[in-house]
Amino acid sequence: MSAILSVNDLGISFGSNHVLKSVNFELEKGEVLGVIGPNGAGKTVMLNILTGILKPTKGTIAFEGKEISDQNSTQRCHGGIGRTFQVPRPFEKMTVFENIMVGGVFGAGMTEKQAKEKALEVAETIGLSDKLGLFAGKLGLLDRKRLEIGRALATEPKILLLDEVGGGLTESEVGLIIDLVKAVKKQGISVIWIEHIIRTMLEGTDRVLLLADGVDVVCGKPLDVMNSKEVSQVYMGGGDE
Repeated sequence: MSAILSVNDLGISFGSNHVLKSVNFELEKGEVLGVIGPNGAGKTVMLNILTGILKPTKGTIAFEGKEISDQNSTQRCHGGIGRTFQVPRPFEKMTVFENIMVGGVFGAGMTEKQAKEKALEVAETIGLSDKLGLFAGKLGLLDRKRLEIGRALATEPKILLLDEVGGGLTESEVGLIIDLVKAVKKQGISVIWIEHIIRTMLEGTDRVLLLADGVDVVCGKPLDVMNSKEVSQVYMGGGDE
């Protein structure tokens, strides 16, 4: 397989605070890469760098073989990098349908007709076809999470960045999100998924990357990483001396 995204020696500092020191990984086409790490490890900061919201202090980011560090967030979105946020941010006084259309029009530069067609397709994927006419402000947490993913999918991403979309959901709802991510993968979309819920990493990813102390500590098959001494040391202070 060939990498769709390559991150090399990525780092960012805010004054004397070195949030990311040296992060290195590759994302394969059609792969779901899970990212775990303690609070403050820089996981969301990393997503903000990948989407162009923050500019790294050092390192390179290659998307489809092209260096994109100088591209802004709009250029990266148009190029095929979509994302969600930890706290869903729907336009509450707009309908579900209109919210998804916004992603198509402004994120992918579609015509209104194209965006409408895309919104119907996306709504089917995220399980909100029966709620297209509802105002987003009336949705429960699960449906807000689905809509957040839907707006990102409407931008027609080649890479989808998910930031703790399972947070606050029940066990059964988390299962629905895992199924949704699997459906996204079947569409050929690569995914980077940050999450604290271990089940999502074990059941919904192809590989898991542990981020801690500003570096990529270990990356591999989900069960191997979860059972590794590195994860034990980072979360529990245990492992081999």
